[in-house]
Amino acid sequence: MSTVTFTELRNHARKYFDQVERGETFEIYRHGKPVAILLPPGDSSKEGWKRVSPMKIFGVSLSQAILADRQKSL
Repeated sequence: MSTVTFTELRNHARKYFDQVERGETFEIYRHGKPVAILLPPGDSSKEGWKRVSPMKIFGVSLSQAILADRQKSL
């Protein structure tokens, strides 16, 4: 995996997207800290990237619970 700064990616996006199309992966840094990974679609072999389904929580919604709690304290 190669690294690139956000500014470099912004200024030369076409070059980096062409490389991603050829299968390369880039870790993007901003102010010296990693902020994103640019990789080809469907490339789930990279560590840290997982496809998950949305989490479902059953019961009362948070907003309903807050409103009920406010009513109790009045």
